[in-house]
Formats: sequence, structure tokens, C-alpha cells
Amino acid sequence: MLNHQSRHSNMPANLEEKINIVKAAITSHPDFPKKGVIFRDIFGALLQPAAFAALRDVLVAHARQLSPRPDAVVALDARGFLFGPLIALELGVPLVPVRKRGKLPGAVRSVQYQLEYGQDTFEMQDGSISKGQNVLIVDDLLATGGTMSAACQLVSEAGGTVLGCLVIIELAELGGRQKVPAPVTTLLEF
Repeated sequence: MLNHQSRHSNMPANLEEKINIVKAAITSHPDFPKKGVIFRDIFGALLQPAAFAALRDVLVAHARQLSPRPDAVVALDARGFLFGPLIALELGVPLVPVRKRGKLPGAVRSVQYQLEYGQDTFEMQDGSISKGQNVLIVDDLLATGGTMSAACQLVSEAGGTVLGCLVIIELAELGGRQKVPAPVTTLLEF
């Protein structure tokens, strides 16, 4: 089972090789979106079919390791939507989108979370997570931990259990992992 401090140790060599393929495809953009920030762009891996396939394989392998098995995959707005469906489809479980306020139709459950400068709101459709369901939350990046923590809160309030949070890139110096009330697994740390 993955633990709260898990990065990707104890991984078979072929998965480690695939992570290296993904890492090589990620591009870095200095001073974006503001001066002093180095933006790590996962889209570089999506531009290369071999890197995208390697990324899919690693994400699915991590999800399959979870015990108990996930009953649903929650994908976070917006880049989590690129990876959550791949995992959900491979596991044969529902995909539940968590979006910014006002983007989902019907009755929704909402939670506010802190941004670097202000607040935002995440929403999830009522009834998309059932009481007792085991859930895997997926996103591309863990920075300050606000969005991941908010998603954990939404799942918990709906009666689900967060088995873990799976992210591709972690910006470790921002300490977001400490804010997330569930086990976090990252593939790459910058």
C-alpha cells in the first residue's frame, strides 16, 4: 500500500525507466506565470506519444497497487482531467470531476480553499461519491496543497474514503504535502 511519504521508491525497474522518460519530456519555463517562478509543464509529455504512454502506464500501475481497490477516481480541474480518465477506464471505475465553482450542472457540494492570494471554490456533483466508497484523487501538480486538500474534504463530506492522492509533479519546497489529509504519491519531485 502507498504511504503518506511515498514518492516512487520500491518501484520495478521498468516503471522507473518510464518515469525517466516522462521526466525528460517535461519542459521548464522560467519566469512563468511570474518572475522567479519556474513552471514545470506536463504538456511536454503529452506532445510525445511514447512519454504519454509511459506516463499512463506508471499512473495505472500506482492505482492498481492500492488496497483496498478504488471504487472511483476523482480528477481535479483542469489538468487532472487529462489523467484521471485514463486511470478510471483501466480500473473500470467511475470518474468524478471536481471543478471550479459554477462549472457543474445540478446540485453540487462546495468547499472553499486558500490560494496564494485569496480564495477559490471547488465543487463536486451531489451523488457522484457514495457513502463508503474508496476514492483515488488525481492531479498533475502538488504545490501548496490547497486544491488537493479541498478535494479530500469534498470526498470525505460525501461519505467517501480517500485512499490516496496521486500527482505527477510535486513542488516539494512549497510544503503542500503537509496540508493534505491523505496519503500522497508523486512521480516526480522538483
